[in-house]
Amino acid sequence: MRIIKIILGLSILAGVITQSCVLAADPDDIFEKQRLKMVNEQLRGRDIDDPDVLSAMTEVPRHLFVTEGIRDLAYQDGPLPIGYDQTISQPYIVALMSQLLALKPGDRILEIGTGSGYQAAVLAQIGAEVFTIEIVTALGNQAKTLLNQLGYDRVGVKIGDGYLGWPEYGPFNGIIVTCAPTRIPEPLKEQLAEGGRMVIPVGGSGFQQLFLLTKKNGKIIQEKIIDVRFVPMVDEKGKTY
Repeated sequence: MRIIKIILGLSILAGVITQSCVLAADPDDIFEKQRLKMVNEQLRGRDIDDPDVLSAMTEVPRHLFVTEGIRDLAYQDGPLPIGYDQTISQPYIVALMSQLLALKPGDRILEIGTGSGYQAAVLAQIGAEVFTIEIVTALGNQAKTLLNQLGYDRVGVKIGDGYLGWPEYGPFNGIIVTCAPTRIPEPLKEQLAEGGRMVIPVGGSGFQQLFLLTKKNGKIIQEKIIDVRFVPMVDEKGKTY
């Protein structure tokens, strides 16, 4: 009987220790597990097979690019609000658009629509030099601060009208647009380097079509990928392009 009591006491003590360990679990470990699950189920489980994209999505802490109140939702299979009527794209869409760019380390990439900075971080993690433009001043400044804090020093952030691109640093090996114009901006076509790729959603409000544009011999070849839903591209007065 005494032996039974001792064993029972040790079992209870072990339960207390285990519970304490659970309560004291590092939040970063929890997010890392969620991130790995996201990559395995939402990306590898679909059609994302670029090893550089998968590695970047595994490394970049997506939860830091959303507000603290919804960080537990950061790795779910869908977009999330980031304020100012803007969103952080669904993880699959971020990965798909990154994969379509077919990046090589050192490529110069233009991003239109910085948002929270997550897409720029993924591109930089792959090894690209990123130039990103955000029309909402507060969002652009927040993204710039966070990217700097996380060490993404190969990302340049500009507050301005993305429709016009960033010609001072062009031409670009790739252009990624994370807001939807009703037509493909001519300045962006002009800033795409020979052999470069542009990934852009095009259409009105509601759903749009995601296109892959490739410049070959000075001509733009256009390919429809999938239907998507993005916030509209607007000018500094809020007018839709």
